[in-house]
Amino acid sequence: MPLALRPLSLRTVTLGCKVNQYETQLVRDGLVGSGYRDAAEGEAADLCVVNTCTVTAEGDAKSRQTIRRLAKRNPDARIVVMGCYATRAPEEVATLPGVVEVVTDKREIPDLLGRFGVIDIPTGISHFSGHRRAFVKVQDGCLLRCSFCIIPTVRPNMASRPVQYILDEVRRLVDNGYREIVLTGIHLGHYGVDFNQGRPKRDWVRLADLVRQITDLEGDFRIRLSSIEATEVTRELIAVMAERPDRVCPHLHISMQSGSDAVLIRMRRRWGSRRYIDRCRLFQDAIPQPAITTDIIVGFPGETEADFEATCEVAREVGFSKIHIFPFSPRRGTPAAEMAHQVPPQTKADRVRRLAALETELRDRYFESLLGRRLRVLIESRSPSQSGLMPGTSCRYAPVELPGDLNLIGHFVDVTAGVVANGRIMADSVAPIQYVQLTHG
Repeated sequence: MPLALRPLSLRTVTLGCKVNQYETQLVRDGLVGSGYRDAAEGEAADLCVVNTCTVTAEGDAKSRQTIRRLAKRNPDARIVVMGCYATRAPEEVATLPGVVEVVTDKREIPDLLGRFGVIDIPTGISHFSGHRRAFVKVQDGCLLRCSFCIIPTVRPNMASRPVQYILDEVRRLVDNGYREIVLTGIHLGHYGVDFNQGRPKRDWVRLADLVRQITDLEGDFRIRLSSIEATEVTRELIAVMAERPDRVCPHLHISMQSGSDAVLIRMRRRWGSRRYIDRCRLFQDAIPQPAITTDIIVGFPGETEADFEATCEVAREVGFSKIHIFPFSPRRGTPAAEMAHQVPPQTKADRVRRLAALETELRDRYFESLLGRRLRVLIESRSPSQSGLMPGTSCRYAPVELPGDLNLIGHFVDVTAGVVANGRIMADSVAPIQYVQLTHG
């Protein structure tokens, strides 16, 4: 084929959060719809798009390494860099090899696509490459000023997507075979805040309203909510989850960061530990055996042994099924990076180890509480071993393994939780795939 007629090849790389993964897919959908094709394994691409992260200094370093590696392996490629690192340090990014364009604001994505020949600018995605679960971004921007976080600096503009755009996108994804839709945002619980300014309260649109409208769509799918703040676990949201257990996963990732009130104040969080526990209890009282996962920062400046023990005590009281543990890493440009009484690395490492041991204990205890319960599992891939078992994810975010074959991938299967082993639930029995009576799984 003459070079002028050869479809241009594309390679995309994403670092960071679910929102970044969604935004990369949006760019990819636009380019592929305009004639680009994904570069084959080992093929040098004509265009590379890198979506970067800047949550930590390590995120910056990984972004730079990725760009340099792409430039080396795709020597004639034009490299476009977007994402939070590109927003925070555009001049620095522009000096990296192969970079022809730096996108500093995600609102520029339509203009970016237009410059690369895309005429029909997508308002949403239709596929989510490499995944069985599709992420749907419903909101962008954060107005909070937690003392450890750089994100409000690089994503300060609050913007909720129109409900109709989201409903149309979910319909397309479900029609294309995606069975789990994960709603995500930079500050998911603030969905609708920008819409509601100046409106009478009776006309407000909140996250609970959006979830309710999505649950009314037809199709065999379920919704999962990504990270949310404790104050945004509202009675209205819980009510929707309780009313539609066939549609909304009984799982919330409620960010905690610390269980010490003294540390929470220095973090500039908006609640104390008691209020956090109360919101978790509200959720647990309304939903049968829900999963609660969280983030915890270990070794925040000034954290004492008593502060750390307070965090462990809250974790025990809530009964988390998973904890994402982050040793505090000073982020230049945030108040926490300049705070006195930085915790020594060896102390942080010891506390990470102890919290990880507690997480394993709490996870197994929660998984054991599910034994004998009917769970609905989405089979996402084949087992890396030749065990004849298929791995999947239950509504309660517990990893499950069950007997089956490749025909199950991308489908729901109803199972009975049989035994806990190696950090996952082994299915004791499997219902036929035609089983349609949905449960609280």
